[in-house]
Amino acid sequence: MAGWASFEHLINEEKTQLIEEGVTPDAAENAVAEAQRRRVAGAHETDVWSVFANLPRRSDFAFVEPSDLESIKADRSGDAPKLSFDPTDDVLFDKLYGAWLGRCAGCALGKPVEGFMGAHNGLQSWQRQKEYLTAISPDEWPLKDYYPKTSPAVEKTGTVGCHASTREQIAFMETDDDIRYTVLGQIVLQRHGRNFLPPHVASTWLDLLGYRQVCTAETQAYRNMVIAADQFRGSLSVEKAKQIDAGMDWHFIVNHLNPYREWIGAQIRIDSYGYAAAGDPELAAEFAWRDARISHVKNGLYGAMLCAAMIAASFATDDPETIIRAGLAQIPKRSRLHAEMLQTIEICRKHNNDFAKFEQVLTEIYAILGHYHPVHTNNNAALCVAAILLSRGDFHKAITLAVMGGWDTDCNGATIGSMVGAICGAKRAPQHWVGRLNDTLNSFVVDYHPIAISECAKRASAIWKKVRDEA
Repeated sequence: MAGWASFEHLINEEKTQLIEEGVTPDAAENAVAEAQRRRVAGAHETDVWSVFANLPRRSDFAFVEPSDLESIKADRSGDAPKLSFDPTDDVLFDKLYGAWLGRCAGCALGKPVEGFMGAHNGLQSWQRQKEYLTAISPDEWPLKDYYPKTSPAVEKTGTVGCHASTREQIAFMETDDDIRYTVLGQIVLQRHGRNFLPPHVASTWLDLLGYRQVCTAETQAYRNMVIAADQFRGSLSVEKAKQIDAGMDWHFIVNHLNPYREWIGAQIRIDSYGYAAAGDPELAAEFAWRDARISHVKNGLYGAMLCAAMIAASFATDDPETIIRAGLAQIPKRSRLHAEMLQTIEICRKHNNDFAKFEQVLTEIYAILGHYHPVHTNNNAALCVAAILLSRGDFHKAITLAVMGGWDTDCNGATIGSMVGAICGAKRAPQHWVGRLNDTLNSFVVDYHPIAISECAKRASAIWKKVRDEA
């Protein structure tokens, strides 16, 4: 998925994105036609893309979706639960180690079937997994183990990938974008503490993240950041970063040639911010916004904030509904994401939050959110919410349901893994899942390849204390 898409592809994706943001279909269609005309006429890409700015919205589009932090805060519900987290050193490390292990296990579980994210041969994403597994044995469903490398159903379902994460071979956490971003977030916090700013995130990407390691929104934002790369060079003090932040054309970086700006990329980058603000969902959400704003807008930001807050809450409570309330309290109450998460909660409640009813729940989620791209923020966030509710915080049920839900399987497994890993801690995490990683992460990031997962947790503990002391 890494690399530049064709201009034609980007324009077509932009049409879909504009309509989802409330632009009238006619206006979107006309803008695409004008963009194509300008492209053929040899106009500069900025002139081509400018046709998509300030298009008229539908009169019935009821959502209000700001991207600046102050406006986001102003439109929150105010329904944040009160949480307390004052751990001993041992408890802090155990929970952070559990979160890291859970993220790695959930990610590894989902990696082989990430390629199943779309419909295929009449099967929805989650149904492809069921077909693949039940062709081996009916007992393979619901999911009980890491994915097997092959199945009699491969002609119908497609083959799995990432064999280093299959049950036959898994012995460590292999490199993955979800885990690299967790590492990069930790590095940002190590370098800059709680006062880090978006330019610090951008600088860290340019220092440590290869262009071929990024996808969709991150690919496009990275490309646009290179134009301003000189501003991010060298050691950035907080004061210098503030100056860069104030003068940077973030609108260009985030929006230019970027029809993926509400997709899942920011949502998968925020776990280290949830760890650093463990017990403080509001701070976790703000940290997530500072990272996400370099590549995303609107619901792309909100998904990052929602999940960071839910992760932070998972250190302080094991109650799924409280965790979700903590997340929803950090995003605009008039946004699509907020409304669709409430719909998801109602679907789960209708089925009594019963794990045994997960297929019915998935069918109904797909019915209301299946119009989104498989790597959009909103539909995948819904699977995360459903996984927490139906699992009731149980590690095994949570990560398996997050993956069985389909769409972006490794992303959702990793996000939910952080939450349930924080809930249970490393000492109570099922060895069936975490033991097979052998406490080893290969990230392809300098100083983190290879590295013990427990060492990542030790560094996270030091960061949490640093963030607390800097308050």
